[in-house]
Amino acid sequence: MPELLIEIRSEEIPARMQVKAADDLKRIFTDGLTALGLKFGAARAYSTPRRLAVVIEDLDAAQADLREERRGPRVGAPEAAIAGFCTSAGVAREALQVQETPKGSFYIAEIERRGRPTTEVIAELLTGALWNFPWPKSMRWGAEADGQSSKLSWVRPIHTVIALFGGDVVPFSLARNDDTGHGIKAGNVTAGHRFMGRETFEVSGFADYQAKLRAAYVIIDPEERKKIIWADAEKIAAQAGLEVTPDPALLDEVAGLVEWPVPLMGRIDDAFMAVPAEVLTSTMRANQKYFALRDPVTGKMAPRFLTVANLLAKDGGAAIAAGNERVLRARLSDAKFFWDQDLKSTLESRVGKLDSIVFHAKLGTLGEKVKRIVALAVRIAGVIGADPEKTARAALLAKADLVSDVVGEFPEVQGIMGRYYALKDGEDTVVAEAIADHWKPQGPSDKCPSDLVAVSVALADKIDTLTGFFAIDEKPTGSKDPFALRRAALGVIRLIVENGLRLPLRPLFGAVADSLLDFFHDRLKVSLKDQGVAHDLINAVLGTGAEDDLTRLVRKVSALKSLLDTDDGRNLLAAYRRASNILRIEEKKDGARYQGPADRSLFAAEEERALGARLDEAMPLALAALRQEGFAECMQALALLRNPVDAFFEKVTVNADDAALRVNRLKLLAEIRGALDGIADFARIEG
Repeated sequence: MPELLIEIRSEEIPARMQVKAADDLKRIFTDGLTALGLKFGAARAYSTPRRLAVVIEDLDAAQADLREERRGPRVGAPEAAIAGFCTSAGVAREALQVQETPKGSFYIAEIERRGRPTTEVIAELLTGALWNFPWPKSMRWGAEADGQSSKLSWVRPIHTVIALFGGDVVPFSLARNDDTGHGIKAGNVTAGHRFMGRETFEVSGFADYQAKLRAAYVIIDPEERKKIIWADAEKIAAQAGLEVTPDPALLDEVAGLVEWPVPLMGRIDDAFMAVPAEVLTSTMRANQKYFALRDPVTGKMAPRFLTVANLLAKDGGAAIAAGNERVLRARLSDAKFFWDQDLKSTLESRVGKLDSIVFHAKLGTLGEKVKRIVALAVRIAGVIGADPEKTARAALLAKADLVSDVVGEFPEVQGIMGRYYALKDGEDTVVAEAIADHWKPQGPSDKCPSDLVAVSVALADKIDTLTGFFAIDEKPTGSKDPFALRRAALGVIRLIVENGLRLPLRPLFGAVADSLLDFFHDRLKVSLKDQGVAHDLINAVLGTGAEDDLTRLVRKVSALKSLLDTDDGRNLLAAYRRASNILRIEEKKDGARYQGPADRSLFAAEEERALGARLDEAMPLALAALRQEGFAECMQALALLRNPVDAFFEKVTVNADDAALRVNRLKLLAEIRGALDGIADFARIEG
């Protein structure tokens, strides 16, 4: 079956938009073709700085013919109703047939529609894509022949459009003002690299398109460009006895800046190497898109960088590398100036300046926030066993680097610079590390601090932010979270759980404890779900939702999950549900609430005696383990109930004719319900 090739060639597309845009273009076509009943094989998307391309294999040449019967009004219905049906079905009155059914006689219209050629569908989908493409930002460009500005918007001005189906050009034209005339036409012509392959050329299909573009210095697959960049970069670095510092996000971005990648090495002046490496790499990465290099033995940053050119230079890239060195020299001169200026003042001397910076209009200044963090961090330190003096010192200095010149220019190195300034001032190493780490963790991939001083300050900072914004009713709503409170809560959860801290949160949350604990429980569900734990298990363990010891909560959830992953646990859950259902029905019928314990002397069947004995044996063990927080042992004790519970339901009739026996057996079921509800709210477990 035929192949479809679409290419939209334009001016440079921002690197961050390219891959998603190519995927969006593929989605528009695959979803559209599917919706119209057209079948196809593999679909692939490609992107470069100057083009988006989609190829779809084995696409139907036309829609299938449609034949259907549509039932209309009853025979004898008003003529107006019959005429309306004929119009909607597109058939003449005399073409109607009559169908006899058990409910009466109805008019039937037989509708036949021939499938449309796929080329017509492609043209419609391409029109929709060009007019309604989901760019985050787009622009209108140029003017029509009559001087009107174009109404068509695209991320950058479009040069050419390829639309080939089975090797033939799809008839397609688009006026940029929504009417006939001047606009865009589809063809089979594209062009290669802006500098090394500027000539236009015709293509006959995807294989021809890909090969001719490569010959014209364009690699259309961003993944292939990434592999080339990384392989060549590693080779160049190895030749100098160095290695490239891994930076996947930068690699993604650089691959979107070039169509023909050529990595080149440049030198950093030795005078700049006294500046902290984080500052150097920050400006290199953010402003110049350079990769940093490091010594493979010491791991220290080397006075070299790698840039990726977009062409093959006649001199092997020497002039390009030299030009990049000059640009970087100017950038790093500014960074060195800021660093040198910052070294003239101590970190502690900057603390007072935080009083002039507003944290939030309703929550005061950064200076006031620091005072709250100090008090809260010392309080937390007393609970988790951190050094109170070092904690107080780290909390006092934690935000001071925000008013330094370096952080003012490179905000992404906040905390890191505080560490450098603290060490330069002779502060304790633990204090300096806590200053750097108190921002962490900032995301799921960020390392979580483990030193208790750093943990105390990090917790205090995040908890102060959360309690403050909850107190002024600035909570996240829907997808909006302008103050990153969800991230702060997840950070608190990780700090507590990963370090196994026993830190009750309710006393730290104060007046907003109830709403903030609910918020934390929701965040915990998200966190545990990512680890494969179902949200209903957390609901079961939470019960009333009062649990504020996250470590205890997570351990209990883990033990419950382990129990329910076994046959014993699953059968015990089924037995709980069966007991609860019987009790609910009988309690409603009797207008009573049955509670244990059952009278053991009234047991008549061997199975109920065995169940009663096992409850008497297992529940003290389970409750004792629960009190000692031996959650695994608690669940193991519950598992002992499985066999006698199964035997009871198999052999014993709960609703016995003897009224006293029936009530006693209902009380025995209530013992099962109460026993399990005392461990977790099993009624909340789904599935």
